[in-house]
Amino acid sequence: MKIIKSEEEWKKELTPEAFYVCRQHGTEAPFSGKLYDNKNDGTYKCICCGTPLFESTAKFDSGTGWPSYYETIEGAVLERKDMSHGTIRTEVLCSSCDAHLGHLFGDGPEPTGLRYCINSVCLNFEKQQ
Repeated sequence: MKIIKSEEEWKKELTPEAFYVCRQHGTEAPFSGKLYDNKNDGTYKCICCGTPLFESTAKFDSGTGWPSYYETIEGAVLERKDMSHGTIRTEVLCSSCDAHLGHLFGDGPEPTGLRYCINSVCLNFEKQQ
């Protein structure tokens, strides 16, 4: 079920930076996010709605300064063509609330060869018990 809220509702629930990135398609500065260097086992969830997006087993160090994953939890994200900034990229969105998460690139490790480059501010982390 799709989660739909007004801009004002999102502004009340999110920090200014999370609102900018998740709801206005912004980007956090590289190497600035709270989860970019997280090495704990667990699940990364959408900060807006709590949908599980990525497992820590799929996380890798891409050297880019943003958390990177080679696969998502099945059905967790949507991909959309992004032609902003004079280039064609694939935007990654939460499938439940349409939060902008980051972008998808084809330069990741095996087994998928994909790199989901995700803004840390878009994520909450639930440590494995």
